[in-house]
Amino acid sequence: MPTLRDALSRTALSAADVDWLHRLVGDWQMLTDLAFADLTLWLPVQLDDEADPQLSPWFLAAHARPSTGPNFYHDDVIGRPPTPERERWLDETLTTGVTITPDELGYVREQYVPVVRAGRPVAVLVRHTDLHNMRQQGGLEVNYLQISQQLFAMVAEGAFPIEGAAIGVGRGTPRVGDGVVRLTADGLIDYASPNAVSALRRLGHTDQVNGADLSEIVTSRLVQGTSVDETVPLVLTGRAPWGTEIDSGGTNLTLRAVPLTRAGRRVGALILLRDVSEIRRRERELLSKDATIREIHHRVKNNLQTVAALLRLQSRRLTDPAAREALAEAGRRLSTVALVHDTLSQGLTEQVDFDEVAARMLRATVEVASTRTVVATELTGSFGSLPAEDATHLAMVLAELVHNAVEHGFEEQPEPAPGADRSSEQAAPRVVVDARRHRDGGQETIEVTVTDNGAGLPEGVAGPDRSGLGMQIVEALISDLRGAITWEAAKPHGTVVRFTVRLRSTSVG
Repeated sequence: MPTLRDALSRTALSAADVDWLHRLVGDWQMLTDLAFADLTLWLPVQLDDEADPQLSPWFLAAHARPSTGPNFYHDDVIGRPPTPERERWLDETLTTGVTITPDELGYVREQYVPVVRAGRPVAVLVRHTDLHNMRQQGGLEVNYLQISQQLFAMVAEGAFPIEGAAIGVGRGTPRVGDGVVRLTADGLIDYASPNAVSALRRLGHTDQVNGADLSEIVTSRLVQGTSVDETVPLVLTGRAPWGTEIDSGGTNLTLRAVPLTRAGRRVGALILLRDVSEIRRRERELLSKDATIREIHHRVKNNLQTVAALLRLQSRRLTDPAAREALAEAGRRLSTVALVHDTLSQGLTEQVDFDEVAARMLRATVEVASTRTVVATELTGSFGSLPAEDATHLAMVLAELVHNAVEHGFEEQPEPAPGADRSSEQAAPRVVVDARRHRDGGQETIEVTVTDNGAGLPEGVAGPDRSGLGMQIVEALISDLRGAITWEAAKPHGTVVRFTVRLRSTSVG
């Protein structure tokens, strides 16, 4: 199905015209809801000399359905060519720049509105009303239709969409169904829909709504000492096409103002308002829960670091080298897990940016290795975002492999004698961690390579001693991640460790 952007590429419209039409379509749901009618946008397109003479120079580029009543078109109509009669009305509307309402055909009423920018028509907006299924006329319907006619007149004058107005509907942004208030040029309420009246009642206003001053209703119920945004007076009087939010004693109202003009003069305003108190309450609850979760991760990180420090203190009191080494190893592993919780304490989700964790872990692991050789580290590729449990397992595996590469791959070498030839020296000690993330259907995997240019594995040995606690931890964690690990010799010297793990389905990349 062609998009509006595709259709616009076939026209001779300027960039400013294209932007104008995008803004109109971005805000025309309000128009279709107020009119209880479908809206279609027709663009004049360019046809080359070799085009089929049966092709129409008009293209139906966009379509909107009302949420306040029955739809006129139930199927997708974008790209559908116009009938000869409709093409005639489109041509006349674009040429004259005047709104045309042809005679009703059966139960169908159509209105052709020129979309004007900078004083000239650039497209045609067609309003389609199904009279057979139209809502029964009442106070709400009559006022909505009156407001829609004012807005269509502004479209034909080039006054809508309004410069500087917010386009589209965001979270909490009021819509027509939420509540409509029409103001006079003096800011008095000329009409308020039932939903709008209910919202003002919840704000605390119990007197008559029609004829009241909306600005006075709202500002008189603000809690004393509440700071008011500078946009509030302009929105409440309908003088600026902006939006704002009012918080009055636990009641939250979002408001959006649409100034109504005629021949360039402001004659009133349309105010859309919505009670978002429940939305804001839930948002506050979520923020409170997020803050609690972050605080828990922060405390876990602090506790792990405290235990690691206690283990280091205890190891210094021991005389047995093996015992001291065991406690030091335990402290290092606790510090690795603390890194993950530190990252979780800084975010709003249970997902971890593992590239940051891996970079910090590499620096910390090299610093605490017992060898005095200065080893550089490098992280290539990307791990992406991982679930907390996967991140903890992967951090432990990486820490063990990097620590093993640094401690056993690089022997302490004495400084060369003064004046000695350094050209025969080996390349600077280095450990490189490379991560590649893959998706196969719904399964995500990470392939990791840890490469060092150290001494390498002994001749004829396929891998490290698996009886050590470090390797047992690595294999157990990789098994839990449904992965596999291999070792091989690097050229000209060193070791390459490859492992692949499968991520849980909750992870996001």
